[in-house]
Amino acid sequence: MTDLQPAFVLIRPQMGENIGAAARAMWNFGLDRMRLTAPRDGWPNPAANAMASGAGRLLDAARVFDTTEAALDDCHYTYATTARPRELTKPVLTPHEAMADAHARLSRGERVAVMFGPERAGLENSDIAQANAIISVPVNPQFASLNLAQCVLLTAYEWQLAKGDPLRDAFVQPSQATGQDIAALARHYEDRLDEAGFFYPDHKAESMKLNLRNMWSRMPLTAHDVRMLHGMLRQLIRGRD
Repeated sequence: MTDLQPAFVLIRPQMGENIGAAARAMWNFGLDRMRLTAPRDGWPNPAANAMASGAGRLLDAARVFDTTEAALDDCHYTYATTARPRELTKPVLTPHEAMADAHARLSRGERVAVMFGPERAGLENSDIAQANAIISVPVNPQFASLNLAQCVLLTAYEWQLAKGDPLRDAFVQPSQATGQDIAALARHYEDRLDEAGFFYPDHKAESMKLNLRNMWSRMPLTAHDVRMLHGMLRQLIRGRD
């Protein structure tokens, strides 16, 4: 993977299963820079590998640190995820805003990290004090706690959107119908409908044709759609004959 991506730093994660699930969420969106600070159950952790499924390579390459400070030592800018209001004065961003900002910083050559707190209580103020900004998810205030892997997944998804979506680009995009295509389709239907006596009475014919052309122009038709509509009309005429 490219180096142009943030490091995801799991601070004092408690359960191997959650670390594995976080790795899987990261790899879903092409992120493979995992860092761990003081995992509670030690490292490596068999439960993490079992949960990571096809993302075990992230765990193999994960960097492990004793402290938050050490994990962030080479980073120019760090975001801290938290659901709780803090007395610390920092910019507060949504995941969408934060990952757009992260992409811009990485593009300028900065190294960026995102911190995720332990499952039980999240990041401590001493961790957040080392961050430059806070990521806060607009969740239900009566049930604001996100699972570690959920938070990682949400942030990774926003990262994918911020840097562009090559998966979407891989799908074949149909060619849109041109104005000439639509005009030809309108004429075809008008001619056949005129032959069938649809435009009646005569004094309303022009407004009916205008409404029909307006209907065609409102439709986001592809070139394939236009060909199919031509074919449908031809087949109807053949069937009538």
